[in-house]
Amino acid sequence: MQDDDGDENFHLFAVDNATSLSASSDDDGIIPTARDLTPGKDVKAQNIFTNYRYPDQILVGTNQRNPKVFDMYRCYYKTGELVLDTINPGDVIGWKVEDVSFEVRAATVRNSVDSSTTVRVRSRAGPIDIDSDDNEEEEGGKDDTEWRDVFHYPYGEEGGLINFCPDDGKTGYITSSLGRETTALLKVDMMTGETIEEIYCNEKANVGGITLDRDTKELRAVTYNYARTERVFYDDELKKDYEFLKSTAPDAEMEIGVASRSLDEMKWVVAYSSSSGPTSYVIYDKLKQTVSPLFVSNPKLLPYKFAPMEVVSIPARDGLELVGYLTRAVEKGGPPTPLILLVHGGPWARDYWGFNPQAQWFANRGYATLQVNFRGSTGYGKTFLHKGDKQWGVGDMQHDLTDSVEWAIREGIADKDNICSKSSLVL
Repeated sequence: MQDDDGDENFHLFAVDNATSLSASSDDDGIIPTARDLTPGKDVKAQNIFTNYRYPDQILVGTNQRNPKVFDMYRCYYKTGELVLDTINPGDVIGWKVEDVSFEVRAATVRNSVDSSTTVRVRSRAGPIDIDSDDNEEEEGGKDDTEWRDVFHYPYGEEGGLINFCPDDGKTGYITSSLGRETTALLKVDMMTGETIEEIYCNEKANVGGITLDRDTKELRAVTYNYARTERVFYDDELKKDYEFLKSTAPDAEMEIGVASRSLDEMKWVVAYSSSSGPTSYVIYDKLKQTVSPLFVSNPKLLPYKFAPMEVVSIPARDGLELVGYLTRAVEKGGPPTPLILLVHGGPWARDYWGFNPQAQWFANRGYATLQVNFRGSTGYGKTFLHKGDKQWGVGDMQHDLTDSVEWAIREGIADKDNICSKSSLVL
């Protein structure tokens, strides 16, 4: 994916392999030939799906037919052919695909009046009629191809469709905060919307990444992130893999992420992420139980020493617990230093543990950096999120930032006479 000179109209490109590299080069090596698979002025691509069962096809959303909405196209990337697959009726903001058929079977719809969200589902895809209002199959299969409103999330609730199960899409996985504080992972009936099983819910944080078996769709692991990424395993073999990767990590504080797996899943590209240096990528060989270095995200940073990011818990004046991240300018126990309160944007967003270039730049110049997930930040449940409503810069959201600075002063971290804030969020 790449835009043109920062215009944010991202296109999908195919890059030729090493046998067909172009003669052009830059300071870091040869630049491979790239083909634009979603061409057109002011066209933007998103919602990309691939499937190992259909190795020559990509499903991609673009607004080339109507600049206001994103239809789904089936791209045959070897030839560059782009075929209209599913038409957006005008209110769809996202799509989901059933794996076995590689058909678009679900659509997420946003109601512009009440800001509620609905998940529409169909049992199979029908032929496209660009002049039709409903785009349903004309004979015999209307019930199968008709879109049905199955899951509804009123404003203030969170959730969405994760994936279909391999039973022709009759069941599937969703996340939902309905009837609970944080989002839970549920197995559901895709025809009726009824819950078959509540699988996992964390009291403090929403469900995050979900790992399913590629073929059976059996649950293998669930992640959540209150302060750091945590995993709950449902597959003993996968748990052993992560334990091995943890044992071979260069630093015990590093977080482990899987970038990709081979088709037989015997070799993985694994990312070791640190808060005090660039990300290291390795090849994990399951059969040999070995880890081999692959590359570092920014090797030019390797000679330098960076400050670690600490997880801190900050009490707000009303007793609400706030998760924060502190990057010190001096080692712990040292004298107070100037402090920069680095406020995340959104405000429906959040900060995470990890390498932060701004915080490192400030620390290098003698400024501690404090990042706080104030009320209104995402990931901590619907009540925490909506405690920030109508509080931007004038109420409790602002108090959380003030309380965080006062906490840093009490803890001997910040010099009370040298404090400032930096933010992309206007408060």
